[in-house]
Amino acid sequence: MGTFKYLTIIFLGVLLVSCGSNSGQKKSDFTIKTNAEKGNIANNQTLKLSLENKKNHTIDSISYRLNGNRISANTALKNFKLGKQTLDATVYFEGEKQTTTSTVTILNSELPKVYTYKIINEYPHDITSYTQGLEFHNDTLYESTGQLKESKLRKLDYKTGEVLKNINLADEYFGEGLTILNNKVYQLTWQKGTGFVYDVNTFEKLSSFRYGNSKEGWGLCNYNNIIYKSDGSEKIWQLDSETLAEKEYIQVYTNKGKIVGINEMEWIDGKIYANRYQKDGVAIINPENGAVVGVINFKPLKKLVTQHDGLDVLNGIAYNPKTKTIFVTGKRWDKLFEVEIIEK
Repeated sequence: MGTFKYLTIIFLGVLLVSCGSNSGQKKSDFTIKTNAEKGNIANNQTLKLSLENKKNHTIDSISYRLNGNRISANTALKNFKLGKQTLDATVYFEGEKQTTTSTVTILNSELPKVYTYKIINEYPHDITSYTQGLEFHNDTLYESTGQLKESKLRKLDYKTGEVLKNINLADEYFGEGLTILNNKVYQLTWQKGTGFVYDVNTFEKLSSFRYGNSKEGWGLCNYNNIIYKSDGSEKIWQLDSETLAEKEYIQVYTNKGKIVGINEMEWIDGKIYANRYQKDGVAIINPENGAVVGVINFKPLKKLVTQHDGLDVLNGIAYNPKTKTIFVTGKRWDKLFEVEIIEK
């Protein structure tokens, strides 16, 4: 099977992006024209803009903005974030001013690379754990699990599977992803719009926080005092590590369209590795612009664990800085796999 077909059918299931549409003010006398084919343009291209002047006004000046950033009528897109972006043109003419708005979708210019894996070790994992978040801290594994009345925060000896510390969430909370920063554990819940902060050593609950524009909690990771949060869509939000307020977001895109269902995440060597819900694979994402630069198909792993009625999808990825290896598991899997990633 060819690389493109492999990516689209087996793992990514790319959702094609709908065409951009002009959504300017009804009374605007102007329409933005672009060289974006059906509203889509690759980030290795130059966005070329012009204006349809419906009533032949005498124009004094035009100001263009892409997602709020001032741009020229010919703008190289290589440093812009991917995804659906707002395009504005403010027109000064005959003593008046009008702003018209459209959208353009920026796609990645390259196909993701395809990776496979080699199993280095297998370790025991609690078959009852509905794994949502997984992360190492000081060579110790921390895990967040889900399901109402079953959600937990745990500290584990990953080699034996022994539970070193455990707390249960209140029955109304469905646990989701976690990350560890500055000796604090940050844990999401799914649909309650609430996350919790704990002391990493004692699991004492220090505080809670509310979500902003992201309506749900899915996955977390962090780097350089920035916390990254997924919400089940194509968006990954950046949170202020002190206030936990959502500052901005990237949109996860390939060369064909957006990738939704971004779930559990891990920061590894400058990239975000993310499970995609209901897909037995991982996307490797550029955190600067949202581009999917690689994919790893972990589907064969599911056949290596005990098969039972409650068995669910791959979910849970963690990088151990001590061993410099990646660990993956799934929801109600009885094994944790230590793997080496290999480019095909």
